[in-house]
Amino acid sequence: MSPEELRDLYQQVILDHSRKPRNQGEIPPPCLHAHGDNPSCGDEIDLWVRLDGQNRIEDVKFTGQGCAISQASASMMTVKVKGRSTTEAASMREDFRRVVMGDGKPQDEDALGELTLLEGVQKFPQRVKCAMLAWRALEQALEGK
Repeated sequence: MSPEELRDLYQQVILDHSRKPRNQGEIPPPCLHAHGDNPSCGDEIDLWVRLDGQNRIEDVKFTGQGCAISQASASMMTVKVKGRSTTEAASMREDFRRVVMGDGKPQDEDALGELTLLEGVQKFPQRVKCAMLAWRALEQALEGK
């Protein structure tokens, strides 16, 4: 894939998820909840997670406001972690962090899928915080279980 094709795909996926976020909304109790914000740019997210009896993410939803990167990342994350164990979600978080920070290849690139398209944010350190916002909220929510 040429750099131009990759850039076009990146823009299409980001815009699609930011304009039509998946899993947007709240989950009624009982569930886990975390609030995250990025004071440097004003992005905010509230994340709700419901676990099943086997510590798998049965449902995950978010609300928030912010840039296209933060909203798209949250939308894509919720799609990818739903149905995964909390251990798998933690591993995905670390892999995603590697991708957006430029800290090497993820251990399981297939698990991340289109989330790898956000690797371009590594060139913009302020955008890394936007991309990681939902993942930090997920981590906080799961720590509260």
